[in-house]
Amino acid sequence: MKLILGVLAVALLAGCVGPGDLAKNDPSLKLSTKKDPKSYALCVFPKWQDARTDSTMAETESGYRLLVASNNMADEMLDIRKTSTGSSVTLHQRMAWSMMPGRSSIESAVKSCL
Repeated sequence: MKLILGVLAVALLAGCVGPGDLAKNDPSLKLSTKKDPKSYALCVFPKWQDARTDSTMAETESGYRLLVASNNMADEMLDIRKTSTGSSVTLHQRMAWSMMPGRSSIESAVKSCL
C-alpha cells in the first residue's frame, strides 16, 4: 500500500510545471525595450491581473518576474532583465499553442508596454 501511495505521489509531482521548467523551453517571445525593468513590469502587471487574477510579480536580482500559475502549474512567465539600453523581455508559456483563458491579453500586454 505504501508503495502505491509513493508511486502516486511521484506521478502527481511529475505533472507539476514550475517556473524553472518553463525557463527550459524556448521562449514564445523575446523582445527588448528602452524602459527599465521596474517601469516595464509596472506597465505589464496590471494588464496581466485584468486578464488572469492569479498573476504575481516578484523582484529578482536582475529585474522582475511575472508569473501566472494555476493548479500547481506555471502557465505563463515573463522575465524582465536589466540591460545597458533598458530591458530584455522573455515570455515563456507552458503550452504556447493552446488558447488558455486570457492568453491573448497576456501576449498583448507584453507587446503594448514596450
